[in-house]
Amino acid sequence: MSDIFNVKDTISVDGKEHAYYSLPKLAETYDNINTLPYCMKVVLENLLRNEDDGQSVGKNHIEAVANWDAGAEASKEIAFMPARVVLQDFTGVPSVVDLAAMRDAVVELGGKAEQINPFIPSELVVDHSVQVDAYGREDALDLNEKIEFKRNNERYEFLHWGRNAFENFVVVPPATGIVHQVNLEYLARVVMAADVDGELMAYPDTVFGTDSHTTMINGIGVLGWGVGGIEAEAAMLGQPSSMLIPQVVGFELTGKLSEGVTATDLVLRVVEMLRAHGVVGKFVEFYGEGLHQMPLADRATIANMSPEYGATCGIFPIDQMAIDYLRLSGRDEAQIELVEKYAKAQGLWHDA
Repeated sequence: MSDIFNVKDTISVDGKEHAYYSLPKLAETYDNINTLPYCMKVVLENLLRNEDDGQSVGKNHIEAVANWDAGAEASKEIAFMPARVVLQDFTGVPSVVDLAAMRDAVVELGGKAEQINPFIPSELVVDHSVQVDAYGREDALDLNEKIEFKRNNERYEFLHWGRNAFENFVVVPPATGIVHQVNLEYLARVVMAADVDGELMAYPDTVFGTDSHTTMINGIGVLGWGVGGIEAEAAMLGQPSSMLIPQVVGFELTGKLSEGVTATDLVLRVVEMLRAHGVVGKFVEFYGEGLHQMPLADRATIANMSPEYGATCGIFPIDQMAIDYLRLSGRDEAQIELVEKYAKAQGLWHDA
């Protein structure tokens, strides 16, 4: 990866040095960066890290985001490359079939099947799968799971093969939870750490998912949205997605919910307000002192409803509440340390 702006830096986490592309260093040249919304900083880092002499991302694309004008219409096109892809089984199985077909084609051309793998971490969650065939008995769940595996045996055998055959590919089995829950509670890293050209690199967790409500992951500071199966598969194969530099609508939160008011009441009011304002095709970013009174579950509920108010995403920044949730959901302490240190080093941390 190139570093045409000479902004690479390092942070030490759990005794390991992690390289990263420093936005504060870039801000020494483009001071507008310090006032960018959280989501635009994530987009900017994405371009900075994936700069490739203009083949997909050039200096002009990075400068366009660094000099982002909040009032401008979306007109400049950029190439966004997610850190990972989340698949449901209904859209994920065809993707695995395509990868298997590519392996056959490569072998026929004299290559090795092992050359074909997802370019980025790709995680398939088998959700909404278990039907209620047995009920009113203590072993109902176990019995329904067994029936599910028998009913879809061929499909699950194929996915089991894919899990073992491909690198960068994970399958979460049936009866584990719905895809968005699994993504939030288990799969999300918030900050990624991966070997890039022999160097341990830290960068924001971003995701494409094959479901419109992939936006639920925005509740924990992960920028992501739903895409079609072809777009997800293109990302799996290393192809960035073309998009216009988005407009961002800020949504300020103050105070806290009164006793008896539920997350459902809150999200319906938020949807009503954003529909009235008009946010179709835009990013919505939540901020303000009220964030620190809002549990992660409520944030995820609001983010999950992005398709209902028409926004590409409704994102919350990384803060102490997100860190507490990562610890509550059993994330590794080294990963939690990475998230906090990286967010603070990059100016992605939100506090009062």
